[in-house]
Amino acid sequence: MFSRRNFLAASAVGVAGMGLVSKASLASIPEAATQSSSATVFPSAPASGRPYNPVVTLNGWTLPWRMRDGWKEFHLIAEPVIREMAPGMVANLWGYNGQSPGPTIECVEGDKVRIFVTNKLPEHTTIHWHGILLPCGMDGVGGLTQPHIPVGKTFVYEFVMKKSGTFMYHPHADEMVQMSMGMMGFFVVHPRNPALHAVDRDFVFILNAYDIEPGAKTPKNSTMLDFNIWSWNSRVFPGIDPLVVRKGDRVRIRVGNLTMTNHPIHLHGYDFVVTGTDGGWVPPSARWPEVSADIGVGQMRAIEFVADEPGDWAIHCHKSHHTMNPMGHNVPTMIGVDHRDVVHKITRVVPDYMVMGERGMADMQEMEMPIPDNTLPMMTGRGPFGPLEMGGMFSVVKVREGLARGDYKDPGWYQHPPGTVAYEWKG
Repeated sequence: MFSRRNFLAASAVGVAGMGLVSKASLASIPEAATQSSSATVFPSAPASGRPYNPVVTLNGWTLPWRMRDGWKEFHLIAEPVIREMAPGMVANLWGYNGQSPGPTIECVEGDKVRIFVTNKLPEHTTIHWHGILLPCGMDGVGGLTQPHIPVGKTFVYEFVMKKSGTFMYHPHADEMVQMSMGMMGFFVVHPRNPALHAVDRDFVFILNAYDIEPGAKTPKNSTMLDFNIWSWNSRVFPGIDPLVVRKGDRVRIRVGNLTMTNHPIHLHGYDFVVTGTDGGWVPPSARWPEVSADIGVGQMRAIEFVADEPGDWAIHCHKSHHTMNPMGHNVPTMIGVDHRDVVHKITRVVPDYMVMGERGMADMQEMEMPIPDNTLPMMTGRGPFGPLEMGGMFSVVKVREGLARGDYKDPGWYQHPPGTVAYEWKG
């Protein structure tokens, strides 16, 4: 649920770009909305300012604003948060306004944007507006373009949105720690003309990764490559909401990558075109078809397709270990090793020991092995036909006939027409 917090002590406010901020604008700071739920908050039309079609932040929400003297004002609070990554596992992260990632900021090309950033972390911070064209002093690189934001202080960023597109925000202060703790968010700038690049449904999510040992709650900050939690908006399957789509809709999915490796995002059942990068919109003549869009570190891709085929279509990272939940890197390969004869000897020492792995790993989900507290099975989730054997960066695009224009509720599993499901050959 949303809550409101007032920050009215103007005397305690530190300001980046002081020459650009009037005394009137510092008379009060906009209220800071917070969100603790990890469910997707479905969008509503903007209450003020230029019109646009709002995005759907997967397992997230859009930050409210107020209009003041022609400026669209937002308030971000950098703070420790608790994030449920999936039922059965929570993590101690850092984020904004109660969540990691922080709320999506939406505005329109040409808007004058003022963003108040209050620091409630245990150390200083800044915010870099990744991909946005703005004055150098608003770029958010601590020590280079601005002073760091001290603990307990509020800085102000002001800039005019020069172009539409999909961007991100994240710290440029103690970046290794703060980003590994989950500090990031989306920044969507809509075209001034709502008919330009128009779609019916517009989804956004950030790829992020953590190293959290089974039973622990706080990520390791020094990990460089060996992450064990591969997430979308700090959620892992089966905790990632489906992308619900009406048949016939033109759909856009915007994906940003703030992990330490690339991710080939693969959509089943459709081919699509890449219509946007973090540099802007791809001209129609230069768009290219794909079924997997490889997204590099620090990059964004927007893909679009017409949802003309109903069904439950998987969407996931095509790196197989990225569709698994916490796993060790030293697990031995037991395929072909028959160790059933020694089970009775092993169980004398390890009573819960199970024979597994000699024919593959699929039996792990069926056995429902005991796991440590506050972690998840490597492979989990059930579908209408049995175990899904997935985790991590995996969800489902649910295309249905008969949905209302703004209906994003989960419609349940797809009911396949007779004769359209693979079947056993009886001879």
